[in-house]
Amino acid sequence: MNDAIYALERGTTPLLVSLPHTGTRIPPQIGARLLPRALQCEDTDWHLDKLYAFVAGLGAGLIVPRHSRYVVDLNRPSDNQPMYAGANNTELCPTRFFSGEMLYREGQAPGEAEVRERVAAYWQPYHDALRAELDRLRAAHGHAVLFDGHSIKSELPWLFDGKLPDLNLGTAGGAACAPALRDALAAVLQRQRRFTVAIDGRFKGGHITRHFGRPGDGIHAVQLEQCWSSYMDEAPPWAWDAARAAGVQPLLHELVRTMIAWRP
Repeated sequence: MNDAIYALERGTTPLLVSLPHTGTRIPPQIGARLLPRALQCEDTDWHLDKLYAFVAGLGAGLIVPRHSRYVVDLNRPSDNQPMYAGANNTELCPTRFFSGEMLYREGQAPGEAEVRERVAAYWQPYHDALRAELDRLRAAHGHAVLFDGHSIKSELPWLFDGKLPDLNLGTAGGAACAPALRDALAAVLQRQRRFTVAIDGRFKGGHITRHFGRPGDGIHAVQLEQCWSSYMDEAPPWAWDAARAAGVQPLLHELVRTMIAWRP
């Protein structure tokens, strides 16, 4: 395990939870070239490790990175192809905030060679760990389930129109997991009325879901993108809101228990 790059807590069930955008470290040699605003890491998936801390008690594994998505985005393909064709996207090594403004001082954005170095140093170890752990779980249980957890500000006009649904389940349009698992998770979300829900809408799953989800090979992947407003303050300093979190956590518990109990 490369503890400088990620933390992995192995579980005893077929489920592995990945939170690829919770990291906030920025190496000094990169930070010196960023605009001061970028050092606040505003586009982090804030507090998700706290929101999902319960999964270990249910027997699920958990993997989280150390470094900020501004260093390298673990949920983008290593060839830097856009995830959503025809729309504004942030890159493998982002050069813009989610609001569209530039991250770097003029002329300081990484070139192709540096992007390759960052992929080797930060992206590849995380993906190698995902692969090894999913293979271990599949060997132990006959199948593995990968749950990729994300969160985002509910309104970001540069990236999408209007306000996002509170909870966005993505399965690459059903290609990343068995239909029965997609249906079971969708049913959990749709039978509650507190939060708005989308199934394979704007967020169909990023690279991790699309790449690792191979139901024919016994590995099933799903993504949940949830609005910050469901558990935290959306304005700086992006504080945890215990009352809001208490409102959404029972639903997250149910989703996780459903994934753990599900069998192909």
